[in-house]
Amino acid sequence: MGGQAGPLRAGERVLLIDAKERHYLVRLRVGASFHTHAGLVAHDDLIGAEEGATVEGTTGRAFIALRPTLADVVLKMPRGAQVIYPKDLGAILVSADIGPGMRVLEAGVGSGALSMTLLRAGASVVGYELREEFAQRARENVVELLGEAVDYEIQIRDVTQGIDERGLDRILLDMPSPWDVVAAAEVALRPGGILLAYLPTINQTAQLRGALRDGAWGLQESSELFRRTWHIEDRSVRPDHRMVAHTGFLTTARRLTGP
Repeated sequence: MGGQAGPLRAGERVLLIDAKERHYLVRLRVGASFHTHAGLVAHDDLIGAEEGATVEGTTGRAFIALRPTLADVVLKMPRGAQVIYPKDLGAILVSADIGPGMRVLEAGVGSGALSMTLLRAGASVVGYELREEFAQRARENVVELLGEAVDYEIQIRDVTQGIDERGLDRILLDMPSPWDVVAAAEVALRPGGILLAYLPTINQTAQLRGALRDGAWGLQESSELFRRTWHIEDRSVRPDHRMVAHTGFLTTARRLTGP
């Protein structure tokens, strides 16, 4: 994915969408078939087809074939830890002002959803992760999406024990106790740099905000996002019955140089 064009090719992943808008992420292989309750879909019928084509399974059920977006991959990829939802990934990119060439420390890489989002935005990413199995899964997911030629390193270490890097542009924390990192982050971030933490509860968020009141931090802000889609069909216009409501709180702060 990521700028690919032309016919679908063997070896790449494709998203199959059925009439009920169920999504299936499939890697195309010559001679293989995708098995579903709606019948089999031959990979050979997809290889060479144009993106956006409709193909039929053995029962006559139709599937739309598209290359997956980043959001599709995040929601469907193998995971060792809970991923950050796409609605929050987009907000993180803007809130932390991620751009090409930025040096970013990410603590708690999980399954790699945030890592691949940062790398796709052009950042250079160093990850601190406590669990080797999570680090391995994150590496695999990142390489699967972006290939080997990305500026990505994961270290198996505890960020609460210190940060070796200096002059970082951004520090992103997806961990239970980010307040334990505030002092080290103040030293590791360059002046004007941004600290962002992603937390599940408001009590954790309040404790972090308390820690940020001490030290060279300014412009603290905490927020959460809700995503609601709408049903629009002829004269039937209403909110959908389900929405992606609370997933996590985002807190940002800027590193200042003092009075």
